[in-house]
Amino acid sequence: MHTSLGYFLSTLWFILWVVAIFDCAKSDHPNKIGWIVVIILLPFLGSILYFIFGRRNTRA
Repeated sequence: MHTSLGYFLSTLWFILWVVAIFDCAKSDHPNKIGWIVVIILLPFLGSILYFIFGRRNTRA
C-alpha cells in the first residue's frame, strides 16, 4: 500500500517538475535562465516557488 502511494507521489512530483521547466522555457520571463536553474537544482521546492512567484511576474 505504501509503495503505491510512493509511486503515485513520485509521479506527481515528476510531472510538476517537467511542467514547470517547460512552462518557464516557453515564457518570456526576463529571469528565465535563473528560474530554470532554481527548478533543476531544487526540484520540488523550485517548481512550487516558480508557480507561486515566477509565473505571477510574467503576467501584466
